Amino acid sequence: QVQLVESGGGLVQAGGSLRLSCTASGRTFSDYAMGWFRQAPGKEREFVAAISWTGTIIYYADSVKGRFTISRDNAKNTVFLQMNRLKPEDTAVYYCTCRTDGVAYSSTDMYDDWGQGTQVTVSS
Repeated sequence: QVQLVESGGGLVQAGGSLRLSCTASGRTFSDYAMGWFRQAPGKEREFVAAISWTGTIIYYADSVKGRFTISRDNAKNTVFLQMNRLKPEDTAVYYCTCRTDGVAYSSTDMYDDWGQGTQVTVSS
């Protein structure tokens, strides 16, 4: 099992930026596909972004496309989510996840391990 630890959440005004980080345990991080999902109160967990093990295949939810950027640093076993032009509707707990075969998907069912989440709150 891969241990995932998210950080970087917080309170920000609309239009502001945050950068989330997720550090993974294990020596084979570079083989993993990584993803970010989020869950707002009373709603189902939804896809935000995903990156393949090579970093060459990237997916975004339509709601964040052009505002969020996912990236990875394999030397640091870390995946990032740069979030710009934040909106109140981006408020949620953000979860990091991994898929050990390296293939990126946009479905929660396709991932193996999950972090505990980090809260992002965007005030209007």
